[in-house]
Amino acid sequence: MKKPTEAERRQAERRHPHPTQDEQLLESPRSDEFTHTDTWRVFRIMGEFVEGFDELASLTRGISLFGSARIKPEDPYYKAAEETAALLAREGFVVITGGGPGMMEAANKGAFEAGGLSVGCNIELPFEQGPNRYLTRSLTFRYFFVRKMMFVKYSLGFIIFPGGFGTLDELFEALTLIQTRKIRNFPVVLFGSAYWTGLLNWIRDFALKEGKISEQDLKLLHVTDSPAEVVQIVINSQSSLRVLDKTLADDYRELEAR
Repeated sequence: MKKPTEAERRQAERRHPHPTQDEQLLESPRSDEFTHTDTWRVFRIMGEFVEGFDELASLTRGISLFGSARIKPEDPYYKAAEETAALLAREGFVVITGGGPGMMEAANKGAFEAGGLSVGCNIELPFEQGPNRYLTRSLTFRYFFVRKMMFVKYSLGFIIFPGGFGTLDELFEALTLIQTRKIRNFPVVLFGSAYWTGLLNWIRDFALKEGKISEQDLKLLHVTDSPAEVVQIVINSQSSLRVLDKTLADDYRELEAR
């Protein structure tokens, strides 16, 4: 039997992709399946959390950058992400991305070439997404929710470049966690005012006017077209956080002295 060529193999995989671990986890199980599969899957999930925590534990100044994997190097946003990441790296921040192509590659490239730490948290997909070549540290996750936890846990801010559903998912995940006070209020920056104007207008004209969110919620978002301003927003947030921490520490000491 003739062995299929590489092109034929890839074409077959696109027609009948192998199910990912996420897909298998989220399938509705048969009545007898839980004890045979899902219980063991819990240990795999736990192991993935442990591996991620172990690999990223030393990161204390991470900034996650998100954006479309479909952006090409000639796109102005690619250049902007590259410049933004380079500026962040020079200020001592660790750049964290999804580790793939497009905007992720641009950010990792900027950090890498600026001599900074460039981290990629890749994800297993039905169609292989290999890590880009600008990573100083690379991890691959099976489960989206484990990967998303790493972005939040090891980041001091999210920079959101133009992107699709995955980018919007990360954006609203962060906003929800901040709004509900599950995490501290860290900066969420939308880069590219022209791209984000339609979304922001909808939020103001419908979600805000109809009382679905508050004015304070809207202030969680920063919008800019300047890489330098992104860095300044991040630096200012860290200064504000230090002031807050000092104030809280003083309050605690005063209470203990009473």
